[in-house]
Order: sequence, then structure tokens, then C-alpha cells
Amino acid sequence: MSAAIISLIISLVSGAVGGNVAGSLLKGVSLGTVGNSIAGIVGGGLGGKILGALVPALAGAASGGIDIGSIIGQMAGGGVGGGVLMWVIGMIRSAMAK
Repeated sequence: MSAAIISLIISLVSGAVGGNVAGSLLKGVSLGTVGNSIAGIVGGGLGGKILGALVPALAGAASGGIDIGSIIGQMAGGGVGGGVLMWVIGMIRSAMAK
């Protein structure tokens, strides 16, 4: 399996986890388990790619090398990206419901 694919999978899974953690902490903007997961997966993919572009050392998995630093970086970028996108979508949904 390619290192780039592994990097993407790490970002997507950590994004789903980040979206669900954010949903459990921010009950007012939670989208439900499935909604939090979907928003988290999308946000995790975007967050992992953005963080990899901003900090090239964390994009090591995308360039062919997998080390613990790049894995932790992808997990952090994916988790934060998933949580942030879930929060943004939840805020938009709450604003539209009023």
C-alpha cells in the first residue's frame, strides 16, 4: 500500500474521530453520529492536506516515507480539521434553523 494512501486513511479516520469528539463536547451544534462522522471525514481529509502543505515535515508520508512524526502530524491535522468542519456546519445549521 502506498504511503500517500496510508496518509490519507490516517487523516480520514482521525477526522471522523475529531468530528465525533467535537460533537460530543459541543452538544448545541452536534449533527448526530453519522453527520459528525461525515463532516469529520471531509474535514479530516482537508485538514490533513492543508497541514501537510503548510508544514512539509508532516507530509513525509505523502513523499514516500512513513515515520512517527508524520503519522502524528496527519492525526492532528485530520482530527482538528474534522472537529472544525463539524463545528462550522453545526453553526450554519443552527443559524438556519432560527
